[in-house]
Amino acid sequence: MKTFRVARIATAGALVALTACSASAPELLKADGVERVSVDRAAYAAELRSFRASALGLGEALLADGGDGSNGNVVSSPGSLLIALAMLRAGASGGTAAEMDSVLQLPMENRDEAMNALLSSLEKFDGDPGAVDEDNPPRKPVMHAANGLFVDKGVPTGDSFLDTLARHYGTGVYPVDFSDEGATKPAIDAWVNRNTGGRIKEAPAKYDPDNTFSLLNSLYFASAWRAPFDPNDTSDLPFTTAAGEEIEAPAMHNELEMKYAEGAGWQGVDLPYADGFVMRLVLPDAGAAAGSRPASAAFDAARLTEIADTFDTAALETVQIQLPRWDHKCSFDLRKVFESLGLRKTLNTTEDFNNIQPKMMITQAAQAANITVAEKGTIAAAVTQINGMATSAPPQPERTIAFDRPFHYQIVHVETGLPLFMGTVADPRS
Repeated sequence: MKTFRVARIATAGALVALTACSASAPELLKADGVERVSVDRAAYAAELRSFRASALGLGEALLADGGDGSNGNVVSSPGSLLIALAMLRAGASGGTAAEMDSVLQLPMENRDEAMNALLSSLEKFDGDPGAVDEDNPPRKPVMHAANGLFVDKGVPTGDSFLDTLARHYGTGVYPVDFSDEGATKPAIDAWVNRNTGGRIKEAPAKYDPDNTFSLLNSLYFASAWRAPFDPNDTSDLPFTTAAGEEIEAPAMHNELEMKYAEGAGWQGVDLPYADGFVMRLVLPDAGAAAGSRPASAAFDAARLTEIADTFDTAALETVQIQLPRWDHKCSFDLRKVFESLGLRKTLNTTEDFNNIQPKMMITQAAQAANITVAEKGTIAAAVTQINGMATSAPPQPERTIAFDRPFHYQIVHVETGLPLFMGTVADPRS
């Protein structure tokens, strides 16, 4: 079995004894003698299907919440939220662990091993977000996933939890002093800024010096289309918003071979990036998302699963596509999302996260996400934060599809089927 050596994470007692870290770059402590295991993705096919189902359910909840998006536009990252929750679940026990498994549809066995396999699959496309020229998205996609765990150096953190993070998530911990906001907030924000290439500059949750635990996951995606859109073919064309208003919006055009699928009340395509990823674009039938009902309401978990299953067996066809440009951002209070999902014990327990910190409770949870879609490709970034406190050239087209009214989109990792980003375009202008 192939293994990756990482340094030993300091024991709880050693964490208490650490001196203050640098404000801008606290020391990363990793496990000494704990090896990150390299697993065979094929051995966890069932667990990866569970993760896809979980991400689709989280995507439904995020779209339904809507965050602070404007004019019905939503961009979210169910993939980032899933990874962060899987890390949190690694330290849960009792009724909270059972609730998370049930509500989130997490695998009953081999959960951390399967997440290791998923993260390893994404690592094939890892790169430095800061090195990307966002005006010219790369032909080789950059999919940078990062996990960060900031713990108060005055509060013991469970060895078994830290060992699991080292063994299956490839991460250690940053010991900090949360009461020193002047040092710790800039350190966390610098982590966010660095791992999103500057697209998100600050952690999404408001800083609270009473916290003793902050778990973060970031995802950064940048890729050129397999066949870029010609800017000379972009022109202002009508787009009907969710409110029924007809506006003019810049519309891109292309004709290429891609997966086409349709079902009751929808049709869609998998628009390919240069390698490894597609943008799944789903267009409801005319009128399906009009009126006062949000466009996102057309995409519950059952519908999203049906769409994913249909695309699994869809054939390649030559499609002529019309697609608007858009540049959207959104943030979420995830405590509201967790409440809507039914994670009530998870939000209120002071006992079931003792494996992380003594009598820890979840105090804050937030996500920030943004996306830019244009002729050359796509740039997207997201950060999920969960804070806690210890109380102590084709033939003629066979299809034509015009995304000229509200539609749903996902950025899908082809190998695992995981929806990394998910959103709704109700008005491409804002």
